[in-house]
Amino acid sequence: MAKLAEEEHPVKAFGWAARDPSGHLSPFNFSRRETGEEDVKFKVLYCGICHSDLHFIKNDFGFSASAYPIVPGHEIVGEVTEVGSKVTKFKVGDKVGMGGIAGGCGSCDNCVNDCTVYCPKLILTYNGIDHDGTRTYGGYSDFMVANENFIVRVPDNIALDGAAPLLCAGITVWSPLKYFGLGEPGKHVGIVGLGGLGHVGVRLAKALGSKVTVISTSPSKKNEALAHLGADSFLVSSDQDEMRAAMGTLDGVIDTVSAVHPISPLIDLLKTNGKLVIVGAPSKPLELPVLPLLLGRKVVAGSGGGGIKETQEMIDFAAKHSITADIELITMDYVNTAMERLAKGDVRYRFVIDIANTLPATKP
Repeated sequence: MAKLAEEEHPVKAFGWAARDPSGHLSPFNFSRRETGEEDVKFKVLYCGICHSDLHFIKNDFGFSASAYPIVPGHEIVGEVTEVGSKVTKFKVGDKVGMGGIAGGCGSCDNCVNDCTVYCPKLILTYNGIDHDGTRTYGGYSDFMVANENFIVRVPDNIALDGAAPLLCAGITVWSPLKYFGLGEPGKHVGIVGLGGLGHVGVRLAKALGSKVTVISTSPSKKNEALAHLGADSFLVSSDQDEMRAAMGTLDGVIDTVSAVHPISPLIDLLKTNGKLVIVGAPSKPLELPVLPLLLGRKVVAGSGGGGIKETQEMIDFAAKHSITADIELITMDYVNTAMERLAKGDVRYRFVIDIANTLPATKP
């Protein structure tokens, strides 16, 4: 059980928090721990807005009840201001990033094998309980304190605002591309949904050498997918003739859609031994047709993110290939409007909050 606010840490911090399931965010004074021996303290420069932030502040996730007040944010880029005495990986002035993982048990197979995201005792960057029993608060705030093993170095040659969404959206698509062998020359992968995750997925898959087909409900996104993002082909999922013509052509499909939708047509697109990997998080169960799986030895899998080593590999790769997210940079006091727009899908493709330049102006 989390400690009460008066029992928490003495270091004053400031951010924006939701206090109830209305999801309305407003200025919030709270506290963080002092920088421990293995900790890195960093000033938050930018923080992306992930769709899961919206789910958490509205208590939409049944598997992980929201504990208010919530300071969201797990696509965080900042600059190191202090390091603990035993820190070896970072120094003051380094640019760093932090995603959704703040810690784990450290001893289970998942933690040992860079899969802390699947640790039964996973500590989330926000809406979690830290080792000392205090709440974790996210990146819609002035600074963060984290164990050095749960942050990554952000290369100097990548735009920091556009890099922020890679800490969640980027690793969420990178991990299945790599783990399931879909991101490599000779493979043909489908990306379902051209949103925050999908558009990054297209760029990463192309840079890895894959042939990419975008699958979307919106015909209007065809030119964007082909001309701007570099996809090889485009399918309108509601066009039965197009979908039928593409049956059995894909080695894998990465489904980024978080709304309830049929997956049977996606399974039909797979070759024998093909893999459908779901990375979106629909609020209700999806219907799974079994016969198409049996007739093609096909796989439906899920992937919830990636490890810290994977994340470092991903962001280094992104910097090398000049890959960032397409963003709309916003001020802190615009965040509630941004959440309303996000709920309607009105963003191309990721909101990023300019924390360093606009958060202080909102302090009471």
